[in-house]
Amino acid sequence: MEQYKEEFIKFMVDSKVLKFGDFTLKSGRKSPFFMNAGGYVTGSQLRRLGEFYAKAIHDKYGDDFDVLFGPAYKGIPISVVTAVAFSDLYGKEIRYCSDRKEEKDHGADKGSFLGSKLQDGDRVVMIEDVTTSGKSMEETVPKVRGAANVEIIGLMVSLNRMEKGTGEKSALDEIKEKYGFDANAIVTMEEVTEFLYNKPYNGEIYIDDTLKAAIDAYYEQYGAK
Repeated sequence: MEQYKEEFIKFMVDSKVLKFGDFTLKSGRKSPFFMNAGGYVTGSQLRRLGEFYAKAIHDKYGDDFDVLFGPAYKGIPISVVTAVAFSDLYGKEIRYCSDRKEEKDHGADKGSFLGSKLQDGDRVVMIEDVTTSGKSMEETVPKVRGAANVEIIGLMVSLNRMEKGTGEKSALDEIKEKYGFDANAIVTMEEVTEFLYNKPYNGEIYIDDTLKAAIDAYYEQYGAK
């Protein structure tokens, strides 16, 4: 496993963004783990989050793209801090763009987007926190492709939950199949489990035999094929 992936798993745990227990997801599924990117709230956390995204994007897609698009709302700060990190780490100026939930009808920046305007020929990387069902892309992709003649080269999320989307495949695989662009994550839940299972971190075992059995049972029911 790449070093930045191990560091990111520790970062999620330290930031209390990745939690283990008994959670009911928006989909109604009962899950033994939960990831909430809204838990990154301090300056240092956001700076590091942007660095992890930038490293993962550079690893998967290089730097031959122009825009980071973060869907409202959680994608907005993620796209901003990642653009900053990309400039700092790789010396490449990447623009950020996000959509608005409600169109702004006044001022110099009125319209459906904020940040940089999408332009014909732009190469775009989509950026989100986590994708369980892929439903957010149903709204976002048509917006982006309808704004200009752009090429979406990929999507990056923080955690691949590796569970069924609307069918038997994972949400990321469904996105790739439906929209024709690659979809990746900084880490997968399999990598998280491998790294934390019965291994102490900060003097604590986060995934013991009982929790591992619960995770295995969850994937037996909801795991993607």
